[in-house]
Amino acid sequence: MNAFNIQSKTSLSLLTFVMPQGCCPEKCWQCPEFAFLRDRWMMQQYTVNVDRIHPVCRSQFSDIEMKDWHPNLGRSSSPRYMAIADLIAMDLRSGVLAVGDRLPPQRELAKRLNVDFTTVARGYVEAQKRGLVDSHVGRGTFVTGGVDRERRGFSSDATPDQRRASAIDLTMNMPPEPDDLDLIARMREGMSAVATNLVPLLRYQGFGGSGMDKEAAAAWLSRRGLVPSQDRIFVTPGAHPALLAILSMLAKPGQMVLSEAITYPGIRSIAAQLRLSLTGLPMDEDGILPGAFADACERVAPKALYLNPTLQNPTTITMPQQRREEICAVARRYHVPIIEDDAYGFIPLHGPAPLAAMAPDLAWHIGGLAKCIGAGLRLAFVVAPDMKAAWPFASAMRANNVMASPLTIALATRWIEDGTADAILRFIRAESAARQEMARALLPKGTFQADPLAFNIWLPLPHGWTRSTFASHMRASGIGVVASDAFTVEGPPMEAARVCLGGPVSREALSGALAFMAHALESAPEMASTFF
Repeated sequence: MNAFNIQSKTSLSLLTFVMPQGCCPEKCWQCPEFAFLRDRWMMQQYTVNVDRIHPVCRSQFSDIEMKDWHPNLGRSSSPRYMAIADLIAMDLRSGVLAVGDRLPPQRELAKRLNVDFTTVARGYVEAQKRGLVDSHVGRGTFVTGGVDRERRGFSSDATPDQRRASAIDLTMNMPPEPDDLDLIARMREGMSAVATNLVPLLRYQGFGGSGMDKEAAAAWLSRRGLVPSQDRIFVTPGAHPALLAILSMLAKPGQMVLSEAITYPGIRSIAAQLRLSLTGLPMDEDGILPGAFADACERVAPKALYLNPTLQNPTTITMPQQRREEICAVARRYHVPIIEDDAYGFIPLHGPAPLAAMAPDLAWHIGGLAKCIGAGLRLAFVVAPDMKAAWPFASAMRANNVMASPLTIALATRWIEDGTADAILRFIRAESAARQEMARALLPKGTFQADPLAFNIWLPLPHGWTRSTFASHMRASGIGVVASDAFTVEGPPMEAARVCLGGPVSREALSGALAFMAHALESAPEMASTFF
């Protein structure tokens, strides 16, 4: 180690600066007062302003006064040890803590918070993983504010690459994107923590997720009332590959699969790719009709029933509990497997229980993260009905996809464990509710179908408008409008469209687009047309 005697200009006291192990002044580029040492680092005596020293280096001084910090654990919904790290980050952003502050010793903070010593110790370790603090035996724990993250490639000064920011597919039904700076900072902290294991996360890994990833998936699924054993849980690279694997196991080309008459476009594409015969069942305001399901079972002996039962895409219908029980009873009577695409299941605060909770031996449950956290993760938690079904599913997924990305799995696990996933979900709920209020305020009353928490509205078009004309009219509005053709399983599509209220569009831009839409709906197409 290299030691330097340093005289402070502020206190006139002689201090000893001990360089971090493996470091020399040539590497302390962040320290303005030490920059000149790169040429003369063997010299022993320097006069240095302690207040200007880089916080990582400043933490070497043992006489820095301890910060009188009294965090309130109730401000974070995370486990207590995670909450300590969360509160360090929060208080840094609010100014309660500053870079260079010396935090209370672990035992003292444990007494203040009335928690175990190990809880505080784990909290400090967690904060260090996030780059928020730096600990030194015999000297204490010091706030660094994440400045050492620059050395790991997570500089807070980095700016978004607009080439990536502009990439968007408006045909997808997207949740509102987070714009809360504290939430975004928390998400970035999760990525920074995951990056500490970057090299092993770039390796090939076994399919289905590690033990810790399955634990996180089980904890997440338990909020929907699902408590499967870990050997029935698989972390997959999104819902689409899972649907493809499940359908390829259950049905052969030419065989019948049932769905809603107006359904998710993805299942139509997958059925076509597998050369399956997809038949739509009639619906009412509660979803598919149990009688129609039973009749189809009698007539064609379907191999599976696909359902999107919560905030159904595109109609926003949520199948109530009683209807779910009736559908499960029919499926059990005719031994028809259910494929439950629960993409939106986490959005309602108190939604009905999943079909997989009512008929766990019949239902494949697909809990995608695209709508409740973020589509870029490309992850879904799949629950197989039993081990006999789980083995061929794992083989099919491994053959088609090898594995889900360990990087995104680790990030999802991290966000679930530290409460970030819950924070994202709360934002999505609140913002979706606000945007649905805008739609109700701006669009003609009674002209559309929606749920207060849905990302979209289902819009039957007034007389005179065709779905293609309306979609073309709204193309420049900046919001996603998809004609009913994409959702119709059989027969002529109705004159209707799905209108997405989420995605990167701001509330201000959405308000303008909805006002533009309202004008169109109240006018004849030839009067509203923007084409000449």
